Amino acid sequence: MTGGDFEIVILTQGKNKLKPPPMYKILLLNDDFTPMEFVLDVLKIFFSMSQEQATRIMLKVHTEGVGVCGVYPSDIASTKVDQVVNFARKNQHPLKCVMEEN
Repeated sequence: MTGGDFEIVILTQGKNKLKPPPMYKILLLNDDFTPMEFVLDVLKIFFSMSQEQATRIMLKVHTEGVGVCGVYPSDIASTKVDQVVNFARKNQHPLKCVMEEN
């Protein structure tokens, strides 16, 4: 066998750190027209809250103007916001639901 050119390949172990996806808070905003009972229904239906949890958040929205419904990754938060807004419009309520980065 004759000598030839050999290529040396060195593999290094890199540190691939996966960082968690950015999380978003889903907020309900107070208005003067959406009934409290409807807000309770939204919280129970779309955020799987108990009556007690939903009442606590609904009262926070009512007294402070805004309440946090949950914290989710972007795609889930966006879907939930769309579902809540569509449900509110379908039931002829002006309830506002938004998301903001946590």
